[in-house]
Amino acid sequence: MTGIRFNFNGIMRLIVRYISSSILLLSIGVGLAFGQSERKSIREGNKEFKKDNFVDAEVSYRSALDQNPESYKANFNLGDALYKQEKFDESAQFFNDLSDQKVNDKDKAKIYHNLGNTLFKQQKFGESVEAYKHSLRYNPKDMETKYNLAQAQRMLLQQQQQQQQQQQQNQEGGDDKKDDKQDNNQQKDNKQDKQDDKQQNQQQQQDQQKQEQQEQQISPEDARRMLEAIQNTEQDVQERVRAEQAKQKQVRVEKNW
Repeated sequence: MTGIRFNFNGIMRLIVRYISSSILLLSIGVGLAFGQSERKSIREGNKEFKKDNFVDAEVSYRSALDQNPESYKANFNLGDALYKQEKFDESAQFFNDLSDQKVNDKDKAKIYHNLGNTLFKQQKFGESVEAYKHSLRYNPKDMETKYNLAQAQRMLLQQQQQQQQQQQQNQEGGDDKKDDKQDNNQQKDNKQDKQDDKQQNQQQQQDQQKQEQQEQQISPEDARRMLEAIQNTEQDVQERVRAEQAKQKQVRVEKNW
């Protein structure tokens, strides 16, 4: 009886080949399943978006991104759904990130157009103008973008004028405050001068009153001395008068011939 030779190496090669084929088929199947699930989530989001159910649309688009974060459609549509909910900061971030993706000119124009809209809503008119200009570089014939660009430029000019007026008002307000401060200081100085004059007058009145009081309050001794001085003065005057009279009597009168 002839024995069967066992080819171990050959069997191992068959097993490895089988396993590799199974893994490849499994990977393809999983990829197809994820792709179908991503597209399904995007379709569901689009249905909700058309119904104005923007919150539900956002949920579906985020579900699609969980399966494929690089999905252009899911990112673009999610930016739109956020814009409709007035989440302008987040919406602008999505469109700004999309602008770095390699897509055709038509899609590039749409990305910058929507980015311009979100910036316009945030009153970032200068950035909005630049976004619309980028959009027109990729699609120069888009009339809606041209109209939005004109609106953004008009609002930018108005914003700049308002800022200039505000700066001028602030400067004038600062000058007025400076003048008011000077006026207040001058008023304080005048008030201080009046207070000083009042105090000086009061002091003069007090000094005068003290002097009058001192004059009124003469001691008896001073009064006696003053009386004696007056009497002595009067006596001297009388003596001088008598001496003058006696001198006149002693003068000889000559006779005229």
